[in-house]
Amino acid sequence: MISISIIQFAPKFAHTISNIETIHAYLDSVQSDIIVFPELATSGYFFTDSHSLAPHAMEWNKHKDLLELQKRASTEKRIIVLGFPELTNEGIYNSAGIFMPKAQESKVYRKTHLFYKEKYCFLPGNTGFFTVYEQNMDIRLGIMICYDWRFPESARTLALQGADAIICPANLVTTLSGKVFPARAIENKVYMIVANRTGIEHNAEEELLFRGESAIYDYSGDILAKASLEHEEVLYAMISPEKSRVKSFNSENDIFLDRRPDMYA
Repeated sequence: MISISIIQFAPKFAHTISNIETIHAYLDSVQSDIIVFPELATSGYFFTDSHSLAPHAMEWNKHKDLLELQKRASTEKRIIVLGFPELTNEGIYNSAGIFMPKAQESKVYRKTHLFYKEKYCFLPGNTGFFTVYEQNMDIRLGIMICYDWRFPESARTLALQGADAIICPANLVTTLSGKVFPARAIENKVYMIVANRTGIEHNAEEELLFRGESAIYDYSGDILAKASLEHEEVLYAMISPEKSRVKSFNSENDIFLDRRPDMYA
């Protein structure tokens, strides 16, 4: 079995140094095989233009703070998943770093579906959906970010690629997602790990309340662990990836073998 923890906390807006310190403090105290932080955990969320966001963006495989996280993943032999604004030559992406024990297997996912005013800050993601496999843990993980949950194609694509569990760093402001994530788990028979944040952020015109309630769902949609609406918490659960790989639910039906893509056009 594999241990997974979610860190539900309130990143400080535009305080990257403080947020990185908080992230390392949690890594010091939580010893799970896989540890997941929210979307944009290093920067905070409610930027409304790329100019103000740029000082907090980080280059993948180059920025010292991301390299330090990779060093910890390699030294401690665990997987760290964390949302951050990714700086590239073409612009900034809303990204999640998947730091694997073997650095060459680490990857970055760029958010496919941009939510609300994110389009003023970020480029639409161009990585597509993919999975990563960790041999020693024998687990294949798929990654999506927040608003990707509204599109059933996101989770289905990852499940068809063999994901045992789908990790979703998030900054959720809706109550609807809690109804959908169990369905995504059931329809794909995968674990769903949803790492949301807490707190409130403002800009000149409006306020966002982040609704917490991070959760780990099993492949039947049942809750293995769930956090509160507003408190910073660490969730913990044990999962058995191999149990999600059998897609049949009786002697005659298999949710993947029974698919008829030719009828879905």
